[in-house]
Amino acid sequence: MPYEPDVDVRDYVDAREIMRKTGLGPNGALIASIDMLLMNLEDLREEVWSYKANYVIIDTPGQMELFAFRHTGPMVLRGLIGDAKTTGIFLVDSTYAQQSSNLFSALLLAASTYVRLKMPLVVALTKIDLLEPDKLTKILEMLEDPEYLSAEIAHEKDARLIWDVDEVASILEKLAVFTVIPVSNVTGEGFDDLYAAIQRVVAGGEDYYTEEPSPAL
Repeated sequence: MPYEPDVDVRDYVDAREIMRKTGLGPNGALIASIDMLLMNLEDLREEVWSYKANYVIIDTPGQMELFAFRHTGPMVLRGLIGDAKTTGIFLVDSTYAQQSSNLFSALLLAASTYVRLKMPLVVALTKIDLLEPDKLTKILEMLEDPEYLSAEIAHEKDARLIWDVDEVASILEKLAVFTVIPVSNVTGEGFDDLYAAIQRVVAGGEDYYTEEPSPAL
């Protein structure tokens, strides 16, 4: 990883070791790892909360199946979070989202994750430093206008007659509840907005805690 975590789940369960011992492939080992992690959940939770941090960031693996489509992923998260205020951040690669149907698919996955995790969700449009300004503008315009996005999907060169612009626009309007924040990890652009979006969820726009350690945790 490009950073050193304060708590590393691999100290409790190591997918590579599971692969070696069981002969499972990468996907099977990751699924088994999450299932096995439940047995160590209390110890993991105690270690996380022992830091008495004002904010805790839980960085989950990128495989959607682990946390969005299996029951053990949400169980692990609920066990770690408890009754603390929280929000999820769903990452959408902006280079992937340039194609309208990809953007639509990403929004559907975000909605599925929202339903499965049962927590507020902010969508971060990542890697915007890799896009030309006009391409980023188009993505944001598609996000703001469901009819525009649905029309773009219908006009893709490999689109089929199954696309109904009005029907797709109706679905997109229901997905408009998500706050989408464009960000760049390289330039730092958008992170103030992302922080503000998180604060609106957990604290109504105010800083949830001060920068000093909170004795309540």
